[in-house]
Amino acid sequence: MITGVGMVHVWVLDQDEAYDFYVNRLGFNPHGDVQFEHMRWLSVTAPGQPDLPIALNLPLPPLMDEETVATMRKLIAAGRMCPGGFATKDVWATYRDLKAKGVEFIGEPEEHDYGIDVGLRDPFGNHWRLTQVPAE
Repeated sequence: MITGVGMVHVWVLDQDEAYDFYVNRLGFNPHGDVQFEHMRWLSVTAPGQPDLPIALNLPLPPLMDEETVATMRKLIAAGRMCPGGFATKDVWATYRDLKAKGVEFIGEPEEHDYGIDVGLRDPFGNHWRLTQVPAE
């Protein structure tokens, strides 16, 4: 029986730059940084979810062949990868704070039936959503 999500994988083009963005701009916590024979395992966690690491992976062999690597790099750079969304209690305050830190947003927060939402991109083009759901 599945009991939850244990890890999220995000494809990035430079792990050091990804670390800087997710830790120093978004405020995530370092989780793991291990060098294996064929890859570096780098992960971070959101401050409120230390049990859900986000692995910052490079699209490289042996995980995938060269043709797939090229395709993945194009999809990432074009903003076609949408790993998910980040939750916040105050989307406008978070938006202003992150914008001041140089985070690229796709428009301004907008109200929807499900809450207030805005898109942002990491330095590689990955498209994330930042969402504030209504209080219950």
